[in-house]
Amino acid sequence: MRLANICHLGVKELRSLVRDPIMLVLIVYAFTVSVYTAATAMPETLNKAPIAVVNEDRSPLSWRIVSAFYPPYFVLPEVIDQAEMDARMDAGLDTFALDIPPNFQRDLLAGQRPTVQLNVDATRMSQAFTGSGYIQAIVSDEVRTFVQRYREVPELPVDLALRVRFNPQLNKSWFGAIMQVINNVTMLSIVLTGAALIREREHGTVEHLLVMPVTPFEIMSSKVWAMALVVLAATAFALTAVVQGWLSVPIEGSLALFLVGTALHLFATTSMGIFLGTVARSMPQFALLLMLVLLPLQMLSGGSTPRESMPEAVQYIMLAAPNTHFVMLAQAILYRGAGLATVWPQFLAIAVIGSTLFGLALTRFRRTLSTMA
Repeated sequence: MRLANICHLGVKELRSLVRDPIMLVLIVYAFTVSVYTAATAMPETLNKAPIAVVNEDRSPLSWRIVSAFYPPYFVLPEVIDQAEMDARMDAGLDTFALDIPPNFQRDLLAGQRPTVQLNVDATRMSQAFTGSGYIQAIVSDEVRTFVQRYREVPELPVDLALRVRFNPQLNKSWFGAIMQVINNVTMLSIVLTGAALIREREHGTVEHLLVMPVTPFEIMSSKVWAMALVVLAATAFALTAVVQGWLSVPIEGSLALFLVGTALHLFATTSMGIFLGTVARSMPQFALLLMLVLLPLQMLSGGSTPRESMPEAVQYIMLAAPNTHFVMLAQAILYRGAGLATVWPQFLAIAVIGSTLFGLALTRFRRTLSTMA
């Protein structure tokens, strides 16, 4: 009877979710449009940055440098006078303004070290930092190639062979799409279970459950498997239809192994959602509490920035969070093609954390029901 009760109560949760259009729209948006926008609009990537060039030299080398800037990193450069440079930057028309001085080519071939001035609009922070490095590399490469035709350039004693692993094209969408799916798995699982519990309390259906021959364990387990099933199905759809199909992002590892890890992670996060649902008394309270919990989980789990760059105390504390280990196994499987022999420690850690969270949530849930009885 216990398994039958869990099954029937879970079906009831799915029917309640189908009747909630706001939650359905949130699920569809989180695993379609949200994934696409995160993959194609990452702010730290340079894309069509406006640049202007003051070409005071008018030599073959200076025109070679001007022609080296082209899409998709930059828009085609505007060749302007020096008097226009400050006015255009003040008006926000250019992020970068490159000033090539007179006699630049002649001084370079004479063995001198002429200076090229680069003006950067630092209010556009994401493009300013990345674009400065791009422009320096482009100008250096063009100058080096040009000078090699006229005089001998000493070669470096060491040749650096660069091999880009796991993302040879350095395509921003490969990282953004998958990480958005990972973050949305955590967010939706907590939101759906917590909202389901609060919705029953607000509608008065919890009192109906109290008079039925069901236990708190059965009620909680039904919410866990029902909401986890919804998120798991949406995750599989997002990876196959949106990530692989729409965005053409390759997945190196086993999708089935990743979904198994996702199911374990959902066991932990849905339990966390129920725990938060017992703490909050209304949906506005739950939303505020969710921001306090979800933002640190996502920012400090290693999905946005590497964990190694964080303080050691934060690294150790975040080992108690399930999505820290979920990010590790997801990146290992989907990016690097890792198998179970590599990610089993993360599977074990999530299972232990999930069991602990389930026990804490169940204890809190029983106490909440006892006060309502």
